[in-house]
Amino acid sequence: FFMSEVHRGRGYVYSIQYHLVWCVKYRHHILHGSIDTYVKKLLKQITLDDDIKIIEMASDKDHVHMLIECKPQHYIPTIVKAFKGVSARFLFKEYPELKNRLWGGHLWNPSYFVATVSENTEEQMKNYIQNQKKK
Repeated sequence: FFMSEVHRGRGYVYSIQYHLVWCVKYRHHILHGSIDTYVKKLLKQITLDDDIKIIEMASDKDHVHMLIECKPQHYIPTIVKAFKGVSARFLFKEYPELKNRLWGGHLWNPSYFVATVSENTEEQMKNYIQNQKKK
């Protein structure tokens, strides 16, 4: 049985994990090779800058799955906006040809999926994310 780590803040104790999923605009299959490697590097950098921990991350051609851990002060829409906005800006700069494939200069679909993850489901979520490419 896997127990997620409990953290202490000033006057509170917490253990918060979220499963996030978002897709490439028009579900274009662009997340492979160096683009896939680069987007994961960017997302890791964003988490370092924002004090968020990636527990698991995977992508499969047209979408990204992340299992993250954050503080109670973090606001999910702000986190997702940072992940999508910063990664899109840097990807378009590094791979300008992507703008030709994605009309209007939007890399990511505006919607996303988020679910809270309890200590009972964290291991299941990690396995699910790790096995995305195998399907």
